[in-house]
Amino acid sequence: MSAKINHKYYSVFAGEWGSREALRVRRKIFHQLSAVVEFAELQKVLDVGITADKSRRENNFFENWFPCKRIITALSDQDGAWMEQDYPGLHFVQGDGRAMPFADKSFDLVFSSATLEHVGSYDNQLIFIKECCRVSRRHVFITTPNRWHPIELHTCLPMLHWLPVPIHREILKMLGLHLFAKEENLNLLDQDALKKIARTLELKKYTIFTVTFLKFTSNLLLYADVTTDTAISHIGGRKKRLSSYE
Repeated sequence: MSAKINHKYYSVFAGEWGSREALRVRRKIFHQLSAVVEFAELQKVLDVGITADKSRRENNFFENWFPCKRIITALSDQDGAWMEQDYPGLHFVQGDGRAMPFADKSFDLVFSSATLEHVGSYDNQLIFIKECCRVSRRHVFITTPNRWHPIELHTCLPMLHWLPVPIHREILKMLGLHLFAKEENLNLLDQDALKKIARTLELKKYTIFTVTFLKFTSNLLLYADVTTDTAISHIGGRKKRLSSYE
């Protein structure tokens, strides 16, 4: 997530209620992660897109709740060097999730939460997921907000984001929300977009889970087991069966 997004990200939900609800949603996400990944079997873990913002308790929830900090590598384009002191044993690397400085199959689990929608165009999102798959030798777990939730949680505006994307961005500009009007800063996805990326990358074993906020699907969780995916860069693929988690 870009540093210029950081100071405004979810700022509309500042306050105890917003923090509590965000934490509750993240608990659901972490519960689903722990249901599909056996933490005790992991030797190296990567979290892509940590935030340098320490002010909100729900931020960097993975580092807070994952039981073994010393096997975590955290990557971000923000300066998160402070994490090495706050989470002893953790290793921080500053870099771009679309071109990560790691060899193929370096990690047992690659995790990323609420970063995919901030990397820019669809092509950039595909590259981001491809990189996550490339550096993982087994598990990839990526979360992103659902475009079809009634409230767009970055701006707190209801249903405007359901309009065609160009119209939505023009309205954001008129409302003075120029930061979020740019594709490079906010590009929301839905299940169809995630399925298209998974098919393009020919992921052999993947699932899209969901969690809810205010009784609507708020977050999409893409889980892939890339153990047998030896040609991530190859274009093409077949439709896969999905399941969901509420």
